[in-house]
Amino acid sequence: MKISSPKSCDVEIIAHRGASYDAPENTAASFNLGWRQNADACELDINFSGDGQIVVIHDHTTGRTAGYDKKVSEQTFCGLRKLDAGSWKGPQWKGEKIPSLGEVLETIPDGKRILIEIKTGPEILTELERVFKVSGKKPQQMPIISFSYEVVKRAKDKFPEHEVYFLYGWKDVKDEGGQLSIDELIDIVKSAGLDGVDVNYGPWIDAVMVKKVRDAGLKFYVWTVDDPVAAKKLASYGADGITTNRPQWIREELG
Repeated sequence: MKISSPKSCDVEIIAHRGASYDAPENTAASFNLGWRQNADACELDINFSGDGQIVVIHDHTTGRTAGYDKKVSEQTFCGLRKLDAGSWKGPQWKGEKIPSLGEVLETIPDGKRILIEIKTGPEILTELERVFKVSGKKPQQMPIISFSYEVVKRAKDKFPEHEVYFLYGWKDVKDEGGQLSIDELIDIVKSAGLDGVDVNYGPWIDAVMVKKVRDAGLKFYVWTVDDPVAAKKLASYGADGITTNRPQWIREELG
């Protein structure tokens, strides 16, 4: 089967939690650096604070990135803001804060996007709607992603103008059972009216898989790729986007 190879520049380069190779993940410093490194988009994670604010942090606790091992949902937004979310990455980042989603959305330049990974259940969608409205950003600039089928389905129902992608990760060992085939994944995504898939990089991805997804009218995104050889391969397959910790370097390597 002969599959056409698009130019590498056609691939959307997405900064994973911002430019997180160089700056502390999910902080204003990381997102602003991602934009300076010419990322087409940034990706972030959202959780709920104990007082119902949407905050940008990957983990459900603040131990790893802020040195205070307590659940995000058990802390107020004011309390979370007092934590140092930068020092773990290096002394030059001391004092970086855990941002609100609204603060990060304000940083999006014209023509660029933030992929929003929901780390909670669908209960966050009502507040997310409010934050979207206040941001003044276009729906096209704020795609939604989640590993939860319930979350992405309900998000697409609530935000039909936003692109919504289903996150899915295959294990290295394919015969462990319980894993979806690409055909099953396509069927699930289409049944919910979603816009695409966002899958983990591995040897299971080939040109045939990408073509199947694209032929189904869906977009194909891949995380997290810091290897330029892998990035070039994905670009040649026709992937729509690549999430990377090193956006500038990967773009330079793609040429």
